[in-house]
Amino acid sequence: MAVARSLRALPAAPELAWIGGHRGLEAGIVPGIGIPFSRLALRSLRSAGRDVHLVLDPLRLAASFPQALWLLARHRPDAIVTSGGYVAIPILAAARLLRIPTILWEGNVVPGRSVRATARLADVVAVSFEATCAALGVERCYVTGTPIRDPRAIDREAARERLGIPAAPRLLLVFGGSQAVRRFNAAVAGALERLVERCWVLHVTGEAGYAEMQAVRDALPPERRDRYRPFPFLAGEMTAALAAADLVVGRAGSSTLAEAAAFGLPMVCVPYPHAAGHQRANADAYAATGAAHVVADADFDADALVAAARLLDDPVGHLAMSAAARGAARPGAADAVARLVLAAAMRVAYPPSAEIARLAAGGSGVSGGGANA
Repeated sequence: MAVARSLRALPAAPELAWIGGHRGLEAGIVPGIGIPFSRLALRSLRSAGRDVHLVLDPLRLAASFPQALWLLARHRPDAIVTSGGYVAIPILAAARLLRIPTILWEGNVVPGRSVRATARLADVVAVSFEATCAALGVERCYVTGTPIRDPRAIDREAARERLGIPAAPRLLLVFGGSQAVRRFNAAVAGALERLVERCWVLHVTGEAGYAEMQAVRDALPPERRDRYRPFPFLAGEMTAALAAADLVVGRAGSSTLAEAAAFGLPMVCVPYPHAAGHQRANADAYAATGAAHVVADADFDADALVAAARLLDDPVGHLAMSAAARGAARPGAADAVARLVLAAAMRVAYPPSAEIARLAAGGSGVSGGGANA
């Protein structure tokens, strides 16, 4: 969606279409931004457990290839950009057969199985971490960073006003992403009385944990309750939450890390311990910049959260981590990927790495003519 935003901002914006799968979030989001949406037979995410889908997923994959071939032959796109998940396998295979240029983006240091299996089918690979290029061993690989929502959409003062948070207090933002938020909720519940003595807390609980955390809030002393703001989720308000925050505690998905960096936020990363350890590698690479501390999932509890919040009382350490975050940021990643898509669509030479690096760092300008993507 961030890349789509950059493409739509072009003087001659291309026509866009989206192909997804079942089980993913895109079916509920993409039509709302005015992009035609089609589904393949397979699901966007494979099953990790041993269930009926372990048998059905390969069958869906086989059925999705002729479907992908038909959709691409029908739309005849000038270029394809994909994040390389499971749903991308039949798309990339069909695109290679139809000679449609493709750009594959991978956000993790350690690429997933689908990306490893299909990266050589793509004309160009874009990544968030330089080490990923070496891991994939592809010929044309650019370090673009992770395309994210526009960090310039709101400033700190306006964000705090929108969220009803005073300008002066320190604000801790806690969110566990879409997976395994219960550990985060338990840590907040156990630490909350100590936290609200020191700072305000904005907490994304997930739908299942919201009522429980509301009860925890109600148990606080009346004069402290307003310092804790639980939300079941933050969709349109996540940009405001990031702009308003002083410290983030969250998982180590590439989007989370990229958004924290773009807002210059120090971070405490608690990597999701499953999914082949991808998030641990992301967290370690990001922490090496000086912008984050890493806490193992098994070690993350109320005491660990209180210890993490102590950074808010250390102005020198906080400033150093904030500067490191801004130094690691690539807020123009969406423009950089869009530039690659445009070159592919127009069948012109791909830009030099220095130009993509400039765009990723926030340099202005994705320019070019019209195309379909």
